Amino acid sequence: PRLDTSCCFIFIMHALNKMSLNLMRQADHAVDFRSDTVTKPMPEMRQAMFEAEVGDDVMSEDPTINKLQERVATMFGKEAALLVPSGTMANLISVMSHCQGRAEEVILGDESHIILYEQGSLATIGGVHTRTVKNLADGSLDLREVEAKIRKQDDHFPTTRVICIENTHNNKGGKVVPLSFMKEVRELADKHGVQIHLDGARVMNAVCALQVDPEELGQYCHSISMCFSKGLAAPVGSVVIGSHDFIYRARRIRKGLGGGMRQAGVLAACALVALDKSVPRLQEDHDNAKQLAQGSVAKSSLRLVEPQLHNDPFTLCAHTLN
Repeated sequence: PRLDTSCCFIFIMHALNKMSLNLMRQADHAVDFRSDTVTKPMPEMRQAMFEAEVGDDVMSEDPTINKLQERVATMFGKEAALLVPSGTMANLISVMSHCQGRAEEVILGDESHIILYEQGSLATIGGVHTRTVKNLADGSLDLREVEAKIRKQDDHFPTTRVICIENTHNNKGGKVVPLSFMKEVRELADKHGVQIHLDGARVMNAVCALQVDPEELGQYCHSISMCFSKGLAAPVGSVVIGSHDFIYRARRIRKGLGGGMRQAGVLAACALVALDKSVPRLQEDHDNAKQLAQGSVAKSSLRLVEPQLHNDPFTLCAHTLN
């Protein structure tokens, strides 16, 4: 006999509800390894939000945001910083601040986060031409290829303005790019009058793994983007870091992109807690990630192929176990 469609619908809904209940019952025993972006704000952050002094940040009058920006700029040895809603916006603002004219170009890795996961916004929104260089296994770039891709002065070509690097490198399994590479790429950039932007979404993981001060890493970059909403566990927010002139341009571009926030000190308060509470514990994240990898190898036929990891267990499982 023919089954009534309404009965089918009721049966399907019952099955889905039952499945959802089973998942909810298991939730207390689950560990979410999809990404370090699923971290949730700690109690100290929620309290800091409640107590935060606020003002209008578009008018530069939010004291908590100003405190965060000054602190982060000092950490990396730069003059100024700017709070923005996301890492994607931070990278877009940074490149647009470097590339102020028409027919200008950025050189970056073919597996960089900017190229793969930011909707091509440098071109579609920023009007900036991109030229890719192959990312090596450790997340760095072949500097001979980079130099070959820097444009000569010719009316037929766009003008190369900035080289983007990424540390840690997301698509290369969270690799920590060595300081020696950062030093060499800065020397190359200076030779050709080109700027360096660091996509540092997880730059504090690199600082931890390299066992250096942020300023030591920052000296090789003209601008840096840094996220608070990943392993640092704040709910929202990234910063752009650079010179006073650079941040002046960045602030104007942020406004045009709709990123100017008003009483956003409640978000900056979480970022300040992250610097005090989350950053000192990043080594624990690294150790736990390694322990997870080693335990997975011990319990299966998997093989550990790369021990150098950052704090993202999903990346660890996806990229280091073959």
